[in-house]
Amino acid sequence: MPHPTQSFATARLDLLPLRAEHAEEMAGVLSDPALHTFIGGEPDSPRALRARYERLVAGSPDPGGLWCNWVLREREAGCLVGTVQATVSDGTAEVAWVVGTPWQGQGYAVEAARALVRHVVRAFPVGTVVAHVHPGHHASAAVAAAAGLTPTDELHDGEIRWELTVHP
Repeated sequence: MPHPTQSFATARLDLLPLRAEHAEEMAGVLSDPALHTFIGGEPDSPRALRARYERLVAGSPDPGGLWCNWVLREREAGCLVGTVQATVSDGTAEVAWVVGTPWQGQGYAVEAARALVRHVVRAFPVGTVVAHVHPGHHASAAVAAAAGLTPTDELHDGEIRWELTVHP
């Protein structure tokens, strides 16, 4: 399976492959406890986030799986504003996104999620793109819908499974 080492871009964002060095700036981006309302936990310290990023960059321990992670750099301001990720395995790409609180409501999540879905569909042999969204997280549901995913009746760990079937 190819590895997504390349950057790609949208109208306002550069999606850059995640590096451990992004942890310090991203710890600030992700520092609002409100970001954990639906996913639980609390914001990571720069040190904990760096350790997590090091694990992600090292890749999936499953030889059939691929962890793909990017940070979102807002081009005009030159700062990081969030992340997107795709876990690719067995013909499915499971995607997720997060945008820091100061940058929410400006369309960055939709812009990044759409670009992510387009990228994984072109770059990997996937037939399905999946996201899991908490039923109360209306903003994330709107992002999933804007990226072309549709909610299913399936729940996974209390979250609704959203899907996009990829037609060759």
